[in-house]
Amino acid sequence: MSNTKTMLAMLALGATVAFAGPAFADKMKATLDGKSEVPPNTSAGKGSAEIDYDAATKKLNWKLTYSGLSGPATVAHFHGPADPGANAGVAVAIPNATSSPAEGSATLTDAQAADLMAGKYYVNVHTAANPGGEIRGQVTK
Repeated sequence: MSNTKTMLAMLALGATVAFAGPAFADKMKATLDGKSEVPPNTSAGKGSAEIDYDAATKKLNWKLTYSGLSGPATVAHFHGPADPGANAGVAVAIPNATSSPAEGSATLTDAQAADLMAGKYYVNVHTAANPGGEIRGQVTK
């Protein structure tokens, strides 16, 4: 086999292997702070949410971590649909968010999946001192 034919055969095999693999989750993230709240606050709290979303199964997985809040977290949620600077209702609860890290998953509806993929979700951690939310971060790819 000539070098060109060998190279083409290897490229074809590589492409076949690359496309034969399982579907992969979309990796997303939210970086949370008080400045992102609406209205903003001066909380020293910080946090992040590492998010995986599988469009085929509509399964959302997350790991939320935070520190420096004004007091214990009372609840946390994914809110939406909303752009940065706008508020929205609870879309998906984050159970066990009273301690960090909080990990979990949920299966989204078609409408929730569309809002998530359109960048219309944010993560909000609430405290007694900030019942509307102490730290917030928009979910981005």
